[in-house]
Amino acid sequence: MTAKVKREWMGDLPRRALVGVILIVVAVSALVLGGIALWILMSVAGLVMMAEWADLAKVSLAHKRLALFAVSVPLAILSPLAAGPDFFALGLIAGAAFFVAIVARHGRLGWGLAYVGFPAAALLYLRMQPDGLVLAFWTLALVWATDIGAYFSGRLIGGPKLLPRISPSKTWAGLIGGMIAALLTGLGFHHWGGLPMGLALTSPVLAALAQGGDLFESALKRQAGVKDSGTILPGHGGVMDRLDGVVPVAPAVALIILLETLL
Repeated sequence: MTAKVKREWMGDLPRRALVGVILIVVAVSALVLGGIALWILMSVAGLVMMAEWADLAKVSLAHKRLALFAVSVPLAILSPLAAGPDFFALGLIAGAAFFVAIVARHGRLGWGLAYVGFPAAALLYLRMQPDGLVLAFWTLALVWATDIGAYFSGRLIGGPKLLPRISPSKTWAGLIGGMIAALLTGLGFHHWGGLPMGLALTSPVLAALAQGGDLFESALKRQAGVKDSGTILPGHGGVMDRLDGVVPVAPAVALIILLETLL
């Protein structure tokens, strides 16, 4: 790490940490309350993410509004007062994505609805389970741990880049550090939260998936020629920048739980 980069990192760290703590407090509070509170948080985050996705896709204002109106329908159906996160809601997400892609003649914009809708449904589904608070909390915590572990190990150790053409700051050291942090988090949830050991041991794999989500969003930003997906979160960028790891991890965990239930 060069002296200039180190100064910039240390100077930005307090602001990032403060905003990060606030975001974690809000997320944990919504998880604990569950129900309407969690749905409201997921819906607000989903709408902001949809707007950021549309901006990255560089669509017209009319098509951006179309996407926002379309995604609001499945988000509303996910409410505990409506159908909730069931197969009907999943079909509605897919249908809304297809509708937007056809009407706007923009397949990438349609994919944005899936990018927003399926993770929201997955997290709400996890929270509905008998041990839903532990499952949902672990899902988010392992992503947070991955980000923190990757951030510090990547900055302090450095070394070979992971995929420099997509994300110049990502290193193999960061990936390994994030996976170790996620594993420790999973084992902690097993010891103190009763998370099954089998799920705890999947944490490193899910951490790699979270890093994949981060890289995917980095590719989107690189194509759009921007540093962040938005500016709503000081020191962090947009909502997509904070939830890019949750996007693939939440559906993966929900699928694991669903398969366990069916089998």
